[in-house]
Amino acid sequence: MNINVASIKEKKVVKYKSCFDVIGPVMIGPSSSHTAGALAIGAVANKLFQGLPKKVVVRYYESFAETHKGHGTDFATIAGILGFAADDSKVPDAIKIAKSKGIDITFIEKSGDSPAGHPNTADVYLEDGSRSIRTMGISVGGGLIEIKHVEIDGFSLELQGPLPVVIAISERADFEFILRRIFKQYDVEINNFHSLEDKTKYLYAFALDSLLPCNAQKELENLSNIANLIIL
Repeated sequence: MNINVASIKEKKVVKYKSCFDVIGPVMIGPSSSHTAGALAIGAVANKLFQGLPKKVVVRYYESFAETHKGHGTDFATIAGILGFAADDSKVPDAIKIAKSKGIDITFIEKSGDSPAGHPNTADVYLEDGSRSIRTMGISVGGGLIEIKHVEIDGFSLELQGPLPVVIAISERADFEFILRRIFKQYDVEINNFHSLEDKTKYLYAFALDSLLPCNAQKELENLSNIANLIIL
């Protein structure tokens, strides 16, 4: 059970930062919303799981549920789970590649409204028999996504706003302040902050205003011995 939940809104979120966010990325597939966005949601699941799963269950809502087969949403989501880039030529073959690796895949079309309040919603569950993760994301256009829900390491986390998000799970209660020092050092502003804890560990989630500079990412990587750090 998670206790002592803190959620602090620190800064107004800006969803689009340039015209290229609307145009979308270079990609394989017909639609930035239904293909590139779906791949990005799958990529978040990949980062959370940190390895290849044995089982994948994808639940689609509303527009995704209606059009996923024709718009390439299925292969795009699996491509993201496999860690493929949006412009990788292997993207259309992602389902076949995943099955060749022994991954069991199920797609489910859910009826009714999206629990995330958006027509392009995918709920992705990964497991390998000993551990599991779940994430729910929405594709908001131009290949951009927002992650609304994450389940990892016994924690259940509600998020709001676009990426990037840094998630840290540590046994150290002071790890929040270590991360805040790094963000301040590199002038990275925090849009939202969430904190959860159980009997043995803490989860901290920071929604950031901009991408982390390379040097900041290296500093975070150097902390991997005292925390499980995930940059979404």
